[in-house]
Amino acid sequence: MTPVQAPVDVHSAAAAQAHDIAVARKDILRIATAGSVDDGKSTLIGRLLYDSKAVFEDQYEAVERASKGDYVDLALLTDGLRAEREQGITIDVAYRYFSTPRRTFILADTPGHVQYTRNMVTGASTADLAIVLVDARKGMLEQSRRHAFLASLLRVPHLVVAVNKMDLVDWSEASYEAIREEFTAFAAKLNIPDLTVVPISALNGDNVVTRSENTPWYEGPSLLHHLEHVHVASDRNLVDTRFPVQYVIRPQSDAHHDYRGYAGRVASGVLRTGDEVQVLPSGLTTTIAGIDGPRGPVDEAFPPMSVTVRLSHDLDVSRGDLICRPANAPHVTQDLDALVCWMADEPLRPRQRLAVKHTTRSVRAVVKDLAYRLDVNTLHRDQEAAELGLNDIGRVRLRTTQPLFVDDYARNRATGRFILVDEATNATVGAGMLVAP
Repeated sequence: MTPVQAPVDVHSAAAAQAHDIAVARKDILRIATAGSVDDGKSTLIGRLLYDSKAVFEDQYEAVERASKGDYVDLALLTDGLRAEREQGITIDVAYRYFSTPRRTFILADTPGHVQYTRNMVTGASTADLAIVLVDARKGMLEQSRRHAFLASLLRVPHLVVAVNKMDLVDWSEASYEAIREEFTAFAAKLNIPDLTVVPISALNGDNVVTRSENTPWYEGPSLLHHLEHVHVASDRNLVDTRFPVQYVIRPQSDAHHDYRGYAGRVASGVLRTGDEVQVLPSGLTTTIAGIDGPRGPVDEAFPPMSVTVRLSHDLDVSRGDLICRPANAPHVTQDLDALVCWMADEPLRPRQRLAVKHTTRSVRAVVKDLAYRLDVNTLHRDQEAAELGLNDIGRVRLRTTQPLFVDDYARNRATGRFILVDEATNATVGAGMLVAP
């Protein structure tokens, strides 16, 4: 006689642990979409959400009611602002989340207009992969090149060129090949380690989630299949240990009388109990006594885990300090040499005073010099430029009031970037990527 199994308690501790393990084993892929106006970025994301069953019935019905044409406009799933729906364009960065059994995705739908380049930089700054859409009828446009260059500048490791609206060119292999060859030749001038080109129709769903019969000449995977299988684990920097301290945890309670921990998010590298570490800016060394995660002690921590680190000695450590390895420390400097994307209407000029936010450390700074302004369309350097205007990118030298612990952006995206803040308004006015002087 077969024994009757007791029903599984989905609210039990074992079930919660199993759920945590399942979530932890699924990679998170951060994606930024880019391209020129009306290339179909929002429609593509809407199609991915709809075909992957990430849209609720009431959401779909609302989009169906709001659609103006004779078809359901899936772009409205991301274009939620009234101005976006009126003009049929994307203005702000819209983030959408969905998952498949293999991977979890965070999608950033960024605008295609030139005046919203700063929004594209914001969306792509943390992306693992960028999708640049190209209209099959128009081919590569200025904005296509601009966004491909920005993706390479921001060191996005993987780039996918989605040749959209193939149905409007009768699924012409020649049109696809011409765009693929032109984009490949342009990418050869940039730092793009992984390039994939996929012919799609976002409106009809061809080659988005499943392979389409309309492209028998295309032998590659569908877009979602590529997104599910692209290898991103090796893109993380696990060599340079960097742990910016966000908060000092000192409960001073009877249960935790002597507890002193330093909370933060692992920016790069691996932390293990017993490792010898150095605290900057003091330069004092000690060892890791223990690492506490959200659910208890862990043996090691790696990006992007948020943990609390306990040290063997009571050192003076506070927010803005950084824990690293003694033999592998970042540069400690007050002189920053960086490519800056300017995001404010008021231009950036030499001698200007700003605040710099780098990891968890905030300092004041002055603009020493503007070396050149970069034309992202021609890659020409204008060394006569006297200022950076809205959406301009240029090489800027800054001098800070206190030292920062930095790496080159090409080596470490986490400690190689910073933001510039207007002290008067507290508004973010620029984003910087550190380069070797």
